[in-house]
Formats: sequence, C-alpha cells, structure tokens
Amino acid sequence: MPTYEYQCKKCKKRSEVSQPITAKPLVKCPRPGCGGRLVRLMGTGGTILFKGSGFYITDYRSKGYKEAKKKDQPAPPPSTASSSEPKKKSD
Repeated sequence: MPTYEYQCKKCKKRSEVSQPITAKPLVKCPRPGCGGRLVRLMGTGGTILFKGSGFYITDYRSKGYKEAKKKDQPAPPPSTASSSEPKKKSD
C-alpha cells in the first residue's frame, strides 16, 4: 500500500498516511482542533524490491541487445586440424 504525504494549509503540519491507490485523497486535517484543508504533496515514489536469489540486471535484456552482443564477440580460434584432410585410423 502506498504512503502519501499531506500538509495542512492552516497549521502547516505534515503527516504520512498509508492508503490504497483507489482511496480518495484526504481533505481535512486529522489534528484535533485544526480542521484545516490538506494538500497532498509530491512524494519520492516507491522503489522496486527484488526478494530472493536469482534476480540479476542482465536477466531481462532486450532481444536487440543480446544479438548485438553476439556480433561483438570475437570469432573462435581456428582449429589445428584441417577439416579437408581425411583422418587416419590407427590399427
């Protein structure tokens, strides 16, 4: 559930409230005796949390990135045995 930050226009006090995304923003200051109007402030937002093992930044690379990486890799060294010569069998 996201946490929203509110500030009262009358008493200037800030408060954080956890609300569902579908909930309507608060409008009245919850402090006793104040009754001022609340303004919802811009928050820093949430962060993605990966829990558990096995999550790496390279797991979800684009297809184009993977293809470009294959093209950038050097060619394997040539083999020492020539493929045009027939191999001799040992008796």
